[in-house]
Amino acid sequence: MTLYLVAFIVFLVIGLPIAISLGLASLSYLVITGNLHLLLAFPQRMIAGIDNFVLLTIPLFILAGNIMNAANLTHQIVRFAQMLVGQIRGGLAVVNVISGLMFSGVSGAATAEASAIGSVMIPAMVRDGYRAAYAAALTAAGSLTGPLVPPSLALILYGVLTSTSIGDLFLAGIFPAITLAVFLVIYALWKARREDHPLPPVVPQGQRRTAAMSAIPALLLPVIIVGGIRGGVFTPTEAAAIACAYALLVGGIVYRALTLRRIGQSLYETATLSAGILLVVAMASMTSFVLGIENIPRRIAGGFLGITDNPLLLLLMLNLVLLVLGLFLEPLAAMILAMPILSLLAPAIGMDPVQFGIMVVLNLMIGMITPPVGLVLFIVSAIARAPLEEVTRSVLPLIGISLLVLALVALVPSLSLFLPGLFH
Repeated sequence: MTLYLVAFIVFLVIGLPIAISLGLASLSYLVITGNLHLLLAFPQRMIAGIDNFVLLTIPLFILAGNIMNAANLTHQIVRFAQMLVGQIRGGLAVVNVISGLMFSGVSGAATAEASAIGSVMIPAMVRDGYRAAYAAALTAAGSLTGPLVPPSLALILYGVLTSTSIGDLFLAGIFPAITLAVFLVIYALWKARREDHPLPPVVPQGQRRTAAMSAIPALLLPVIIVGGIRGGVFTPTEAAAIACAYALLVGGIVYRALTLRRIGQSLYETATLSAGILLVVAMASMTSFVLGIENIPRRIAGGFLGITDNPLLLLLMLNLVLLVLGLFLEPLAAMILAMPILSLLAPAIGMDPVQFGIMVVLNLMIGMITPPVGLVLFIVSAIARAPLEEVTRSVLPLIGISLLVLALVALVPSLSLFLPGLFH
């Protein structure tokens, strides 16, 4: 296993993408250990890793989000959030957080949310007198709600890996996402008082009805997805296809902002992003194969249980391991690598699989806003044109807030299980 880790780190350090590093590290391990006959199994393992019908939801939900974004949905949501906030000090920061929570029901990914909301809100906050680093940090932290709200790509993958109900996972992530958003709003209001942030621009009375009506069709998307799945109207894969059709309908007829060029660009962006995600899944499946050869999951799980059988201590250690893993790996790849180990330790903790899934996803997503490989930090820093060091300093208190919500998810089952329980 040491050989694999060294090879993986070397490939990462020289600048290779994570997916390629995972594959080459697995290949190097087999060559160095003399298991060349197992090379024939690699293509089969890669195909088996992505040969799951439910994974079809990933490109379809990505396409729905891209189409909605191409229809200028972000501006509609931001305008609606401004109307809700009204005249309060630091209101534009609150609009940032609320807009991110609303956009979560469309994007399903932290990076997409950071790009869409950041491109609108960060320049607006800077023009209004906020520090660029703070605006970027708040946008980055707010983007963590994206993977918790349907149609979350991370929750879909967790459901596929563990055979957990995707409908239940979609419902379970809503309250934790709202909790995170509430804490971020409280922080933004406290920061506004402390640093005397400006009042936001007022939405004229005559435009409020228009702002609300324009945002409602977009905000109905997650309701349709979750309601249809939980009501037994359609499967998660069918829900993804319906989401695409709904996005085309809303973008083309309601917003009248879609053109053939924009639809073509959405298809291109969907193809490239989906290919990248599924390549990571395929390569990580090869790594899982290598871990299985060495029986690493059972050895690690046995090591944990050898230290303690106390559920709280096991929970703490698991979260620490996931946090470290999230610092260096893309969340979907980290999830695939960690699940063989987690599936062995989860019964010892005695946590419901749905609650466990929300904890795992939020834990790994925190790594997206944490140095040194926090991809969301790079995105918002580029949008804000602020040094990464300044954005990192500004995001530290927000990481603390995210960890507090993670602790609540891990220790308070009802936070994530209340909504799924209503539908059973």
